[in-house]
Amino acid sequence: MCYPNSDPRAEALRKWLTHDLGLQISHIEPASSDASFRRYFRVVHDGGCHVAMDAPPDKENTAAFIRNAALLQAAGLHVPLIHQQNTEQGYLLLEDLGSRCYLDVLRPDNAEALYRAALDSLFKLQHAIDPGRAALPAYDRALLTRELDIFHEWFLEKRLRIVMPSAIRQMLADCLIDSALAQPQVCVHRDYHSRNLMLTDDCPPGVIDFQDAVIGPVTYDLVSLLRDCYIRWPRQQVTAWLLTYHARLLDAGTLACDFNQFERWFDLMGLQRHLKAIGIFSRLQLRDGKAAYLADIPRTMAYVEEVCADYPELAEFNDFLRHRVLPVYGAGL
Repeated sequence: MCYPNSDPRAEALRKWLTHDLGLQISHIEPASSDASFRRYFRVVHDGGCHVAMDAPPDKENTAAFIRNAALLQAAGLHVPLIHQQNTEQGYLLLEDLGSRCYLDVLRPDNAEALYRAALDSLFKLQHAIDPGRAALPAYDRALLTRELDIFHEWFLEKRLRIVMPSAIRQMLADCLIDSALAQPQVCVHRDYHSRNLMLTDDCPPGVIDFQDAVIGPVTYDLVSLLRDCYIRWPRQQVTAWLLTYHARLLDAGTLACDFNQFERWFDLMGLQRHLKAIGIFSRLQLRDGKAAYLADIPRTMAYVEEVCADYPELAEFNDFLRHRVLPVYGAGL
C-alpha cells in the first residue's frame, strides 16, 4: 500500500475501507492532485478498482458533492457513481473514471471530437436541470465580488504589493458583475475545463469536481472550457465553437440575443473568471505551498490582456494593467 507515513487521515481511510467495507486491498496509490484540500486514492481490491475521496469535513463539503452528483447524473452527465459514503469522516468510495483527463490527450487532430462531446454534456447540464428546482446557491453579486477580491488580495496586494485605485476597482467590478447577472441563468459547474473532463470508453466525458455548482451565467462554463487556463486554442477556433454553441442555445430558446451580445458576455465572463484564477493560483503558492500553478498564470494573463484590449470601457483597467501590473509581474515577483 502506498500513502504517506504518519498520515492519520490516510490510515483512517484504510481502516474504513478494510474494516467497515470489508475490502481486501492489494494496492492504494494517489489518483490525482487537487487544488483544494480533497485527495483521491486509487484503490485496487479483490472486487475491482475504485477511487476513494478524502475530504476533511472541516475544510470540504462532502454533502454538496453527493447532492450534486445525483443532480448531474439525473441530467444525463457521466459523473462517478458513489458506491459507499462516510460523511462523518469525509470519505467516499467512487467509480473509477480512469486516469486520463482531456488535458492529457488533447491535440489539434482530436480536439474537434473531444470538444463536441464536452459541449454536448454542457448542453445537458444547462438544459436538463431546472434552475428553480435545483436547490443550488446563486452566483449572485456577493459571490462574484468575493471572487474578484481574490485577485486583488492574493495577486495584486500579496504577490505584487500593488493596490488598484478604488475608482478603477469599482468600475471593473460593476462592468463584469452587471454583465454576468444580465445573462440567462443556468446550472453552472464552475470548473468545467480540461482537467475535470475524463476520457472514458464511451463518448461522453467523465465529469468531476462539481461540488461547487451554482445557478449562474450561461457563458461561465463555456468560457471555462474554451478559454481554459491549462490549454489554449487559436482564437478563430474558439470563435467557431462559440458560434456553433450560440446557434444551439438559440434553437433551444435559452437565448434571444445576437452573437455580438453573446460574445461580449463570453468575453467579460472570461475576464472575471481569469482574474479570479490568477488570484487562486497565487494563493495556492503563497498560502498552501503549491507552486506548480504559477506556471498557468502567463497563459491566463494573456486572456486578460486580449479582452481588455478589445473593450474601450475597460481602458482605465487596461492602462493600469499595462503600466502598473505587468511591469512588476514581468520582473519575476
